[in-house]
Amino acid sequence: MAVDQLREEPTIGRLVKDAQTEFSTIMRKEIQLAKSELKVSVTAGGLGTVLILAALFFLVLFVIILSVAAAYFINWNGSGLSLHWAFLIVAGFWLLTAAICILLGIKKFKKVKAPERAIEQGREIPRALKGQTS
Repeated sequence: MAVDQLREEPTIGRLVKDAQTEFSTIMRKEIQLAKSELKVSVTAGGLGTVLILAALFFLVLFVIILSVAAAYFINWNGSGLSLHWAFLIVAGFWLLTAAICILLGIKKFKKVKAPERAIEQGREIPRALKGQTS
């Protein structure tokens, strides 16, 4: 009876092999799930990107037409400034707006840093898997 109990209990090698097999299966299933979720997300994201880009194109057209209208408004059928000065004023406005955007963008880019905490935690993973502490 004691021999039967020993035969029914799995060995450490068998337990490790089973754990590796199950871990491998779980990882494959997780990867399959991630792929299917990404496929749906990428499709939706791609369509969303196309629609946003189309909207941005139409906004550029709107700004162009609005700029021409503003120049003619400044000219006011010849009662205001000359038409060439009106267009130069509008162009100067857009040049100033672009310069401000560039300066603000450079200021924001200078704040970009590497993800230091994530990198440090990534370096800790091998030690944690080995059972070592910091």
